[in-house]
Amino acid sequence: MDQKTLTRFRKTLLEEKQRILNNSENAIRNELALSTDDLADETDLTVSEMSQNLIFKLRDRERQLLAKIDQALARMDQGVFGTCEDCEEPIEPRRLEARPVSTLCIACKERAEHKEKIYA
Repeated sequence: MDQKTLTRFRKTLLEEKQRILNNSENAIRNELALSTDDLADETDLTVSEMSQNLIFKLRDRERQLLAKIDQALARMDQGVFGTCEDCEEPIEPRRLEARPVSTLCIACKERAEHKEKIYA
């Protein structure tokens, strides 16, 4: 992969990382703040807890994506970004465009998903 393409992917990954971090800061300030005045009865409390549960799940998904972004950036530094971890063939640029944190080519990913389906 040429340097220009790597630079473009690095920029995309860093922008996504910053977006997630900004969303997390916003969530801490706004979404997770609970006021006892807003919880007049058990129904309000239940709705608030369900809402916070959803927020926690979303934050956890973002945390996992952050880890994948950091791993992709590390692969760039190691010079193996865009190479399938299983077959060591280049990952299609269109796949990386759609999901820059991809570590497997389409064929290897399909095989892995098929195995997951069989053993799940």
